[in-house]
Amino acid sequence: MVAQTNNWNLNPWDFVAHPEVWLLVGFLTAAYVYTVRVIGPKAVPVGQPVVTRRNLYAFGAAMALLWVSSDWPVHDISEDYLYSVHMVQHMALSFFIPPLALLATPAWLMRILIGDGGLYRAVRWLTRPVAAGVVFNGVAMLTHIPLLVNASVGDGFWNGALHYGLHVAVVVTSLLMWMPVVGPIEEFRIGLVGKMIYLFAQSIVPTIPAAWLTFAEGTVYTAYEVPLRLWGISVASDQQLAGAFMKLGGGIFLWGLVIYYFTQFAKDFRTSHDYRRGSRMPDAEIVGNAEVPLTTADVERAFAETTPARDDRD
Repeated sequence: MVAQTNNWNLNPWDFVAHPEVWLLVGFLTAAYVYTVRVIGPKAVPVGQPVVTRRNLYAFGAAMALLWVSSDWPVHDISEDYLYSVHMVQHMALSFFIPPLALLATPAWLMRILIGDGGLYRAVRWLTRPVAAGVVFNGVAMLTHIPLLVNASVGDGFWNGALHYGLHVAVVVTSLLMWMPVVGPIEEFRIGLVGKMIYLFAQSIVPTIPAAWLTFAEGTVYTAYEVPLRLWGISVASDQQLAGAFMKLGGGIFLWGLVIYYFTQFAKDFRTSHDYRRGSRMPDAEIVGNAEVPLTTADVERAFAETTPARDDRD
């Protein structure tokens, strides 16, 4: 995830090793396996699963996306040639990998990570919908400032450090943003209606930088104004593609989730407000199938044991 030298005069398809990415993915995988196998059995009550298949599938998908989006050739093209590919990389780091990482994390593990003290209170406050939305979109807007973008793809040590720091900020704030939607801790999540409103709001804010890139005159990010144009894409077309990916790609994904949660809400509403009898009558309501038949003698005895109501008017 460290920026590379802008070697636009070289073959963009020459393999470039990124051992820092391999180490990161390997470390996260080893830490997850150790936590599940060693810590999990001690933290989970007997008889309950440490992780579910959904946790494991989500973790595998998150690591695969992290590897693909951070390694050659996506990383090198996004840093040295096309800002539109850089946008695809940022979408993976903000819209796809964080929710998968949260789905991969069981509740007991998240509670161990944040504890029940000051860090827990800070995370709970930062994952409130308004706070999480403001922080996430604030960082997203910050990462589109031309000065920062041009500096982050430079070839110096501090340029690489800035690039790495921006990516860390994107991932951390994205985790906070997704926590109210798919977070493993129940008290941090919001209801279905809240999720729909929240995700719809998240799809509106990227319209601002997307429109700016789409309709900008001239080069916005000079670091990408290089003589070698990959696939023949001009600087202007590259910027327009980046704006389209930012608005349409992220918007379609978020709107798809809104539709999904709406179907869940409609299903729950229909089930909870269905007053029709079931297709099968309870056994106790079928004549001759009650556990204890009710007789006339039982009714007369019940009336006899009842104390008559007193008339206070007498």
